[in-house]
Amino acid sequence: MSERRPAPTVGQVVLGRRLQELRETAGLRREEAAKVLRVAPATVRRMEMAEVSLKIPYVQVLLTTYGVAERDVAAFVALAEEANEPGWWQRYHDVLPDWFSLHVSLEGAAQVIRQYEPHYVPGMLQTEEYARAVLEAGTVGQSGPESIERHVSLRMARQKLLTRTNPPHLWVVMDETALRRPVSIRPEVMRNQLDRLLDVMERDHVTLQVAEFASGPHPGTYAPFVLFRFAEPELPDMVYTEYLTGALYLDARPEVSMHLEVLDHMAAHAASAPRTKELLREYRERF
Repeated sequence: MSERRPAPTVGQVVLGRRLQELRETAGLRREEAAKVLRVAPATVRRMEMAEVSLKIPYVQVLLTTYGVAERDVAAFVALAEEANEPGWWQRYHDVLPDWFSLHVSLEGAAQVIRQYEPHYVPGMLQTEEYARAVLEAGTVGQSGPESIERHVSLRMARQKLLTRTNPPHLWVVMDETALRRPVSIRPEVMRNQLDRLLDVMERDHVTLQVAEFASGPHPGTYAPFVLFRFAEPELPDMVYTEYLTGALYLDARPEVSMHLEVLDHMAAHAASAPRTKELLREYRERF
């Protein structure tokens, strides 16, 4: 049986979907594909759903069974081997929850990341001191100083995707609450964080808008969420939303469409980029 992984890489998700498409195009049911491999149908399902790593001998047999040309089999296998390689974030496995591993993989592969954050500055834009203060406040006695520092290190490592070649476009709508809530008794923590936001707004691939209190209620006030969009046609838009002890990943079209509609609505009513910069400077003067 294929080895289970804590969370799939995006490559495994894409290739799993592609395997399913090839099987369906070949007119085969999972039971028939499983019979070729001499395994249970559940094994084929787990490969297609990216619940397990892609076992290369199985992939080769399935592709041949599905009528894929030999040169295309070789290319697919090369991609599968690459997809099976652990992501850089696996070195943080000691502090990275299984349910968040896929999130890190998705944001690293996304072409566009759209996010609504009602409470804090989003992790992708936090300074080290701000991140540490937020994590210390949220531990509720469950983590010691070493664990917190590991979480801070992971958060800073995730931010590197914004400075890489061909970074994703990050578009954030953040509630004014995040500007009003100090996370530390040291005022310089918030001042430095606001300076960081003003700095990243100068980048072409970062869009930041503040949803002002004065603009009234909006449809996104229920919970924070992130929408990922990818260049790969095999991978649909996905929405990530988390709760206290876990997270949900949504890719059903009606659910994703509703989240996208909410993001568009909020972006249309939130402060423009010039107004957002004005707000950031105003709040900076208060700390």
